[in-house]
Amino acid sequence: MQWNPDLPYNSLPLLPPATEIETKQVLRATTEARAALATLNQVVRFIPEPVILLNALPLIEAQASSEIENILTTRDDLFQHFENETISSSPELKETFRYRRAVFSAIDFLDTRPLSFSVAQYVCSEIKNRQMDIRTLPGTFIGNATTGAAVYTPPEGRDVLHSLISNWEEFLHSTTELDPLIAMAVMHYQFEAIHPFSDGNGRTGRVLNILFLLEKRLLTLPILYLSRFIITHKEEYYSKLLAVTQNAAWEEWILFMLNAVRETCERTTDLVEEIFSLYNTYVALFREVPGVRNDPYLVNVLFAKPFCRISDVVEKCGVTRLTATKWLESLQQAGILEDKKVGRDRIFINRRFYDILREI
Repeated sequence: MQWNPDLPYNSLPLLPPATEIETKQVLRATTEARAALATLNQVVRFIPEPVILLNALPLIEAQASSEIENILTTRDDLFQHFENETISSSPELKETFRYRRAVFSAIDFLDTRPLSFSVAQYVCSEIKNRQMDIRTLPGTFIGNATTGAAVYTPPEGRDVLHSLISNWEEFLHSTTELDPLIAMAVMHYQFEAIHPFSDGNGRTGRVLNILFLLEKRLLTLPILYLSRFIITHKEEYYSKLLAVTQNAAWEEWILFMLNAVRETCERTTDLVEEIFSLYNTYVALFREVPGVRNDPYLVNVLFAKPFCRISDVVEKCGVTRLTATKWLESLQQAGILEDKKVGRDRIFINRRFYDILREI
């Protein structure tokens, strides 16, 4: 049946795509994206403590992925309330923090089970903070932001959705002939086209991209910041998704996603190198500050949490609150840290590190 934006797309073609997708352009772009991924994975090994990246970058990815869905938060709020999110009553912040938690919980799942729809369901449920099951009610459609007219109506009906989801899962586990980067682009389109949940599909689909690359061992840490690329090219992202539906324009869609991976890897590599350089600078600076022990744990705390509380230093460095306060105040007096009051908390800001994160 011919596609009609006003009708449920129950004839959504099964995977793999019937057309040739490994064109010369796609294979060339795949090679470039793989090289960029390999470089990023290599650079990440030089970071002395992975938590430096694992705290900041997935949180920023969560913010950007939520922004695509018009859930807006500020970078300051994110880091001020990180690990103290109950202080904030902002539903937008809480949903962004849930996104980050969903990523790490799903990664733990991959240690014992393959990527599957049940993992996607778990991710979506975590993000939305309620049990998310396959859609059962009719009437779901994607509308034009200006006119409200239907741009796409996803498949509906229990049997139809279950069949499409089963095929999607089979594709995940039988893509040995396809490069995983190409397979990621294909599975991402199909998940968005199935639109299995009543809400949260976009964010869940973007988490699945990262999980898929981790499972295929193309990514060593969940620090690929694809959502910023999608925000920058948001109109193109949605138009190329729709073009696959309208015209089976797989090549253009896959090239878009491969370019997203390559550019994001290159940008993240530069970021990691900048962070590593600043980290080494701080290690040297700490030796010159009176009253501060040259403790690697202290440096790590200030990079793991650019908005650092006294209690963070007490916990991570195993010192008294008095000692932790003296260290942080000495660094503040030396111009390395800034301090501010947030509620009842006194927070010390690693400004130079935070400025790097704000540029992302």
